[in-house]
Amino acid sequence: MERGLASLGFRRQRAGSLIGRGLRSLRTRGVSGTLQRIRAEVRPELPQTMLEIPGSQPFAPFALPCPDAPRVSVVIPVYNHLDHSLTCLRSIAAHPSKVAAEIIVVDDCSSDDTEATLPQIEGLRYQRNPQNLGFIGACNAGAAAARGDYLVFLNNDTAVQPGWLDALVETFDTQERVGLVGAKLIYPDGRLQEAGGIVFSDASGWNYGRFGDPAAPEYNYLREVDYCSGAAIAVRADLFAEFGGFDRHYAPAYYEDTDLAMKVWAHGLRVLYQPKSAVVHFEGVSSGTDTSTGIKAYQVVNQQKFLERWGERLRANPAPGTPIELARQHRDGRRVLIIDATTPTPDQDSGSLRMVNLMRVLRAEGVAVSFFADNRAFVERYTGELQQLGVEVLWHPFLADVPGWFAEHGRHFDLVVLSRHYIATQYVDLVRLHAPQARLVFDTVDLHYLREQREAELSGREDLRRQAAQTREKELDLIRRSDITLVVSPVEQALLATEAPGARVDILSNVHEVFGCRKPFEQRHDIVFMGGYQHTPNVDAVLWFADEVLPLIRAEAPEITFHVVGSKATDEVRALGERPGIMFQGFVPDIEPFMDNCRLAVAPLRYGAGVKGKVNMSMSYGQPVVATPIAIEGMHAEPGVDVLVAESAEDFAAEVLRAYRDRELWQQLSAGGLANVERHFGFESARQAVRALFGG
Repeated sequence: MERGLASLGFRRQRAGSLIGRGLRSLRTRGVSGTLQRIRAEVRPELPQTMLEIPGSQPFAPFALPCPDAPRVSVVIPVYNHLDHSLTCLRSIAAHPSKVAAEIIVVDDCSSDDTEATLPQIEGLRYQRNPQNLGFIGACNAGAAAARGDYLVFLNNDTAVQPGWLDALVETFDTQERVGLVGAKLIYPDGRLQEAGGIVFSDASGWNYGRFGDPAAPEYNYLREVDYCSGAAIAVRADLFAEFGGFDRHYAPAYYEDTDLAMKVWAHGLRVLYQPKSAVVHFEGVSSGTDTSTGIKAYQVVNQQKFLERWGERLRANPAPGTPIELARQHRDGRRVLIIDATTPTPDQDSGSLRMVNLMRVLRAEGVAVSFFADNRAFVERYTGELQQLGVEVLWHPFLADVPGWFAEHGRHFDLVVLSRHYIATQYVDLVRLHAPQARLVFDTVDLHYLREQREAELSGREDLRRQAAQTREKELDLIRRSDITLVVSPVEQALLATEAPGARVDILSNVHEVFGCRKPFEQRHDIVFMGGYQHTPNVDAVLWFADEVLPLIRAEAPEITFHVVGSKATDEVRALGERPGIMFQGFVPDIEPFMDNCRLAVAPLRYGAGVKGKVNMSMSYGQPVVATPIAIEGMHAEPGVDVLVAESAEDFAAEVLRAYRDRELWQQLSAGGLANVERHFGFESARQAVRALFGG
């Protein structure tokens, strides 16, 4: 009964939220803008698992790459089954990698036509063992002949998919402390075979995801694993040599890959599952699947050998019967669920950048993070970026019944973060019912009612005053119902001490990398404004600056051009590009040219709340900022030292010209801004705030 009421309440709250947001959008964006926003939020972009498997055909010679200085050596042990070996090699030829890779086939005394056929493949490094060495011996022989910095062991009963090898190697380049990386293995019928392996405390193994959907969210994020099947793994060549290769203790086969992974972990390095690397595996072609007979029987024998060697370390692993959802990330001591309005787009708005960097901090703290957007959309690029941070991202249709999902999974979370009041309202009851053990955190992003109050005061509109009052009641109600409320500035924390006495309110502000000043004063020119224009304060700011401030600046310095950068621009903002001295840039995939080449940034906001990411971002590049008082609220910025501050159009223009012309002042502001971001908005400050969520 309680579950049914919670489900009904969720749907009622969600419907009310969508209607309210739609009406507000109509008031601020108009019909066309609202329809555009809806399309952006709900368009389906579902990932597809389309397998490419070369068909069987009569042999004709083909070519493989054979670089003089390979970075990667792909080692393929073979024993008979020529047709499968050709399928494997043809798939490699069909999907050439960006990374320089040599292909080595080690023929372990095949008795079919392998010896006569494979040497005809141009570029293939073919070597035949003088005697049968078994799978482990053949792999080690190939490794001894390899020239690459990385070894990739690939079964011959496989068909690699586009991008498979680059994804494996890229993991070593982008992740820290990586010793071994494994691929996603897929059956030829399209079912999942393995998304990384789990080893339980009794040394029994589990192919996580077996027979599941390869496109499902739980199998598509970068994850630490106990081991990965040796059918497709990459390992550092120096590390493999240091370990003496695959251990013949497990000859002829089975558990040698698990043992290698355990050695990597014992060495202080990590074993990762990389879902971007997909490989079709025709499991059982070489050894069958019956563990009671033949070589497959060694799987049972070698489990005991493995337990005898690693039993002490395995005590920290989950016991058999542990829920797989917990066992799959047992090294992460805590679990967090985050719900936001949409999938973060960190190159488009500061709220998204803060959210993504919060997830980075959580992952660095050893916290397992699950995330879904209220619209439950899959957004290929941005969803993929979160998955590569190690975040489990859920989406529709895999997450179709939200109340049902909470009922099944809610008990596993230690912390639930609900972002933005109009999203959080829908989920509070579900969290309290199905995750009573979890701390409930309401992340305001900024106090919406404070921003709306200021907009109403600036415009003098009574309807906006009423809307602000309604928002205030909703936000304060959520604050009272939550265990912890997050704000981004001490100004908002102080306000809530009066507005919501007794509530715990913590500061978790914007989080930024510090890039540093990379070009001197003399090599820069022009000024820039950066912001997302779905956010109405940014629209008001850029229009006010273009109408009231820029003409005063260009009257004295007509050589200065104003660059308008940002996504989701309104027609009014786009039209600014038609004016003299203004270049409308719109969304740019890389903001660094504007951070490095423009002499100044401006933040002419006339209302708003929270901490302004545009100001943080410019400061993090050592780019001086001229801002209004509201734009630096809560930033600990000292006027004249970290930033120049002006409110009227005349004063704002004067400060822009002063900083633009005065090299010594410019350098002072550049250094002050960098120090401000590093001190107050770096990752260390965020780490302290995150730790307090669990321990304070």
